[in-house]
Amino acid sequence: MGLRRLLTLAGVLLLPVIRAQACPFCGPVGESLSRRRDTAGYVCIAEALDRARPDASGLLAGAFRVIQVLPHTPGRVEGDPPVLITARVAAPVEGTAVLFGSTDSPPLWTAVAADETLLGHVVMAPAITEPVGERLSWFAARLEHPEPAIADDAFAEFAVAPFPAVREAAEALAARPLAAWVADPATDQRRRGFYGLALGVVVAEGSSGGKRLSSAALRTALETAGGDFRAGADGLMAGILVAEGVEGLDWLADRASPDRPVDQRQLLAALRFAREYLTGTIPPGRISAVTAQLAQSPAVAALAIIDLARAEAWGEVDAVAAWWDAATDDPLIRRAVAGYLVACPSAAARDHLERIGREDPAGLSAARAAADLPLGR
Repeated sequence: MGLRRLLTLAGVLLLPVIRAQACPFCGPVGESLSRRRDTAGYVCIAEALDRARPDASGLLAGAFRVIQVLPHTPGRVEGDPPVLITARVAAPVEGTAVLFGSTDSPPLWTAVAADETLLGHVVMAPAITEPVGERLSWFAARLEHPEPAIADDAFAEFAVAPFPAVREAAEALAARPLAAWVADPATDQRRRGFYGLALGVVVAEGSSGGKRLSSAALRTALETAGGDFRAGADGLMAGILVAEGVEGLDWLADRASPDRPVDQRQLLAALRFAREYLTGTIPPGRISAVTAQLAQSPAVAALAIIDLARAEAWGEVDAVAAWWDAATDDPLIRRAVAGYLVACPSAAARDHLERIGREDPAGLSAARAAADLPLGR
């Protein structure tokens, strides 16, 4: 049975894994306006005729009169929509709006309140068929835009972009006051995490606009954060890893403390990111060593052991096995230990499983049953 199958059975792959198509530090975002525009059957500028009211399904909907239909693109439905349209809205709309009609027949309509500035943004945003890095360069200028809807839309574009494309936009990001946004406590914390990652990219890429910048702002942001600081720290840590490589990893490892389990969890997220994207500057063995260091903390041991198994860091087998006796009251840690030992191909892992099976057969059976692990080893 392969490692991936074993880890899936153990529930390991149910935990967040860094994937190429999204920023892991940005949290959930809605679909961007340009993507809605370019995948819709119709896109119209319209005027609200009344206040929105719940429709038959309980969702808000309002009546709109179409003022203008935007030009057709290859994916659009042929023909013109009706002049009067009922569209679902997230909140009551007064004045103008942009309407998106689905490609269904009949189309499902949704509306977004839009003044002249936002309408211009929807019309001018680059098509989703253009290279992602070039699109992000356009949106970079609109991060923290005074129009909140435009700032949200620009952030949404970066939040779903693959990390290599963010790197391609380094020159455009360097023109943004990233260090100031990272340092400002009023910055939205989700965005602060992304800005930390972006600042790390700018410093690492050494683009012309970013040569004056350093990663000092990232370290300062982590050191000066209050006790309630939560969101965004993982992005700041990832930015340090991008900008500083092994030196940044050592600094983060030195400041990781069992007294700050939230910081430890966020460092684990940054380490997953590093393993996915930064092994050209940070050796995988160093990432595993810091993960193993975190595995010594009861608050994050289960997560860290799972990450070690994902990374096939089998050199930590003895340290992982030691948790079996230390975690008699923590079924999550025991489940992670069992999953690691079953997946590990070494003779040492087999010896540990045999010993645990002799000394604690009921506990091992319960851990394997909880993890849905095979019982043949």
